[in-house]
Amino acid sequence: MRTGHLSVKSDVYSFGVVLLEILTGLTSNDFSSPEGQIALVDWAIPLLSDETKLQIMDTRIDGQYSSQEALQTAQLTLKCLERDPESRPSMKEVVDELACIQAMKENPNQSELKPTPSPSSSQ
Repeated sequence: MRTGHLSVKSDVYSFGVVLLEILTGLTSNDFSSPEGQIALVDWAIPLLSDETKLQIMDTRIDGQYSSQEALQTAQLTLKCLERDPESRPSMKEVVDELACIQAMKENPNQSELKPTPSPSSSQ
């Protein structure tokens, strides 16, 4: 959207922003936040990239997910927010990954239902 070139992959990016808003409980642009946190994506990407810093999760949804579900959702969010549109997954891949995460919730004994592929292998 920043470039004015909208495509299917820009929809994936937008969905990644929505996922990020759900994970954090924050809005995409909060001008009342401290200087470094105004743009949610720019602030959160380094934190999502480090699984030890998943403390950015919205405390209002604490206890409603496992750490594995949170980690896979964070990884999916990062894939959707890739700067290079060609590195982003298709919406079908996003839906499939979300279904897998949901299946983990429904079948907690099967936490390894599907490995999360790296962004380079999704194309």
